[in-house]
Amino acid sequence: MASTTREKFVSFINNRWLVFVAAMWIQSCAGIGYLFGSISPVIKSSLNYNQKELARLGVAKDLGDSVGFIAGYLSEMLPLWAALLVGAVQNLVGYGWVWLIVTGRAPILPLWAMCILIFVGNNGETYFNTASLVSGVQNFPKSRGPVVGILKGFAGLGGAMLSQIYTVINSPDPASLIFMVAVAPAVVVITLMFFIRPVGGHRQIRPTDGFSFTFIYGVCILLAVYLMAVMLIEDLAVVSLNVVTAFTVVLFFILLAPVLVPIMTSFFSDSNGPADTVEEPLVPKREEDQDPGLRTPDLILSEVEDEKPRDVDLLPASERHKRIAHLQAQLMQAAAEGAVRVKGRRGPHRGEDFTLMQALVKADFWLIFFSLLLGGGSGLTVIDNLGQMSQSLGYDNTHVFVSMISIWNFLGRISGGYFSELVVRDYAYPRPVAMAVAQIVMAVGHVCFAFGWPGAMYIGTLLIGLGYGAHWAIVPATASELFGLKKFGALYNFLTLALPVGSFVFSGMIASSIYDMEAERQAHGSVFNPDDVLKCEGSICYFLTSLIMSGFCIVACISSMILVRRTKSVYTHLYGKTRA
Repeated sequence: MASTTREKFVSFINNRWLVFVAAMWIQSCAGIGYLFGSISPVIKSSLNYNQKELARLGVAKDLGDSVGFIAGYLSEMLPLWAALLVGAVQNLVGYGWVWLIVTGRAPILPLWAMCILIFVGNNGETYFNTASLVSGVQNFPKSRGPVVGILKGFAGLGGAMLSQIYTVINSPDPASLIFMVAVAPAVVVITLMFFIRPVGGHRQIRPTDGFSFTFIYGVCILLAVYLMAVMLIEDLAVVSLNVVTAFTVVLFFILLAPVLVPIMTSFFSDSNGPADTVEEPLVPKREEDQDPGLRTPDLILSEVEDEKPRDVDLLPASERHKRIAHLQAQLMQAAAEGAVRVKGRRGPHRGEDFTLMQALVKADFWLIFFSLLLGGGSGLTVIDNLGQMSQSLGYDNTHVFVSMISIWNFLGRISGGYFSELVVRDYAYPRPVAMAVAQIVMAVGHVCFAFGWPGAMYIGTLLIGLGYGAHWAIVPATASELFGLKKFGALYNFLTLALPVGSFVFSGMIASSIYDMEAERQAHGSVFNPDDVLKCEGSICYFLTSLIMSGFCIVACISSMILVRRTKSVYTHLYGKTRA
């Protein structure tokens, strides 16, 4: 009896679902960057920054969130727990120092030094993201869409959860939110970091997997709905601190609910034996390797890839085998007679493992990057400027929209992962088509912000949050499918560089310049004290910026559809046999 209990406890500790749940909790702290819209007004007023200077801090924040080369490198060289520890220390030092400056406990630093502190603090997120996603896709290689969507979803919802906890603290000092941003992630990550790792049996499909994913999806939806309801109640009604505390306690119970999955599968399930599992390959075998009649030297296979017509991969399996076998026979005969010279294989094919340098010479990789730059960059600009956007339209409680966009961001991520998985599983159609849909949704959201209609802030926040969030479920899963899992950390962290580039162009150059120009124009027509901070009022503040970003989202959609056209055969190979 004691031996059985011990075995089940060991099974629980080594359960890949426990790793997944721990990664979900850590990812809740990887969304601190989305609170910049709440802490930026405090920084702006305390240090007397104008909008352009504040935008530079926003760009530094986005750079810190996206420049993850060191995180990707360390995740390959060190245990994942060590990489997480580095991220926790960076987060604590960076934001902790900012808090000391804002509260007058440390001397004021020049703007460039403040940018470095924001960069260092937010760069800790890259370690949280890399460790969580690497362990997730390795432990669930055939469920990448749902896993990435849920993990990135919790990162998107982190801002709303921290805002709720901050409400319980009920501090009269608005700078205390910066203190929470500095301390809370470090505490959570250090507590959970040893659970994050690839575990034995991670390539096995178990009968309980379907129910487990359904349960966790249900918890995710419940969490989002609950947070939205709590936020609306606290905004529309006067509630006591005791009620707010009760709301937060229920929030923690919902966050703990997913741990029931590893508990049930370890202690109360009989499906842990080898007979109940199916081994799943990390990368599907090539059809030529499965059919002995089609096996040929690797050099000939490389020639076949170069010479076969584009439409061959779209044919039925039997006809495809015949066409490829005929082409192989022709090539081998020609090579034997010296009529052609067989070239050496120039690198992996799409769907196999690429290094970063091999991926950088592929057009598909840059299409993903460019599409993420335009679509994700425009969404991040809205998130960073949401406080100023809502103030310009006459809203006082800017934190409401910050929390709302976190919730919609979360739902966009889990729904993007879920529906893009349906696209590839049920139709073997390229996953980037879901990204194109998300970018059209964002284009409409930007138009809502541009015209500032009644309720536009609510509708725009909904559409931008959903569309932006979907990017973070679709892009990592697509990159892992086209370029493999072996160097996934480096590939993912390079792609995230698209965000600071987009933020610099949209926020640092376009949005801030137009905002300050309109603020100065309004100041000239009114009584204005030169010592006051420039403020712009009305929809005109972000009208042109929003229209520009809407246009770029349409361009991003076109890039995504080009990628869809280019990768149809790849997804047919990866998932076509699953449908059959």
